[in-house]
Amino acid sequence: MAGHAQYQNEIYLQGLADQVPPFTTDATRVEALAEAEMAPGPFGYVAGGAGSGDTVRANREAFSRWRIVPRMLTDATTRDLSTTVLGTAVPAPVLLAPVGVQSIVHPEGELATARAAAALDVPIVLSTASSYPLEEVAAAGGPRWFQLYWPNDPEVCASLLRRAKAAGYTALVVTLDTWTLAWRPRDLDQAYLPFLRASGVANAFTDPVFLAGLEKSPEEDQPMAILRWVSLFTGTDKRWDQLPFLREHWDGPIALKGIQHVDDARRAADAGMDAVIVSNHGGRQVDGALAALDALPEIAQAVGDRLEVLFDSGIRTGADVLKALALGAKAVLLGRPYVYGLALAGEAGVRHAVRGLLADLDLTLGLSGYRTPAELTPSALRRI
Repeated sequence: MAGHAQYQNEIYLQGLADQVPPFTTDATRVEALAEAEMAPGPFGYVAGGAGSGDTVRANREAFSRWRIVPRMLTDATTRDLSTTVLGTAVPAPVLLAPVGVQSIVHPEGELATARAAAALDVPIVLSTASSYPLEEVAAAGGPRWFQLYWPNDPEVCASLLRRAKAAGYTALVVTLDTWTLAWRPRDLDQAYLPFLRASGVANAFTDPVFLAGLEKSPEEDQPMAILRWVSLFTGTDKRWDQLPFLREHWDGPIALKGIQHVDDARRAADAGMDAVIVSNHGGRQVDGALAALDALPEIAQAVGDRLEVLFDSGIRTGADVLKALALGAKAVLLGRPYVYGLALAGEAGVRHAVRGLLADLDLTLGLSGYRTPAELTPSALRRI
């Protein structure tokens, strides 16, 4: 057995020495394990959604409405999952989604995640709200994209983009759906917002333009620095006619994240964007929103020939990835599962979570009768 599925053999062979994986290989059970290990505030911040949590549940339920119809005798013994996404060569159509404030689940946070991803050659998408400066995370090597929470100060925005480009981040992911925080009861009930404790602000607190706008350094007056951060990164929605600013300050591919309506996808294509990421932020922003997977087919059909369509929100298993690819995604972004892996076992936990997903995808693809992701079409599925 070659390729990503080799991880299955490794696990079985390690069993001969009475070694078992660091935690379960069932990605749908990892959240419960993480809850038992994590403090309530950090766990609620990662697991929680907007309002009643209805959208979080809807994201998962949407996958169960699509069923794989396996094909036989297709010579799927040898498979190749590799592809290219926004100019980045990837070993499989999977990237690590931007998740901020990772130090609340493990002290090494994004540094551990980046090392694990680099070892697997899987791209990370680093959040603006990283616990460590983007330059330190880049030192892990490996392919990397930068996610932008678009600041209200154009000069701070331009400075962040300059730094990301200089540090080797090759694509820009602009999150559109989180210009202010949704009503999140799990965080509110514990009055827990890590940014107010100076977590997740490393990129701002190391940015020369941001620092120039302060009367005193963050070390001298942390509360005022945090207030300036809040004023710059929350509270103001942007407009379509502001997109050219990003093009002026970023010469690589740009993906708009948070697209759920087909007309917005068309506008992104009309604006010359390179990709859209069909996403509802893992159910964290609009309670009662459309499941991300339910938005994917229409968007892929409408603009898939004009830009790359990526997907996140609800991915847990290899079958989930296969379904999203069959419905038109070029690649998917994995979120909570790798963060739970980080919480449970640090860098090794991220590596286990990602290798497990890739092995699951590899085996599911082959057993369904396909050799490459490119062979997948909606005909691989049946809607129930």
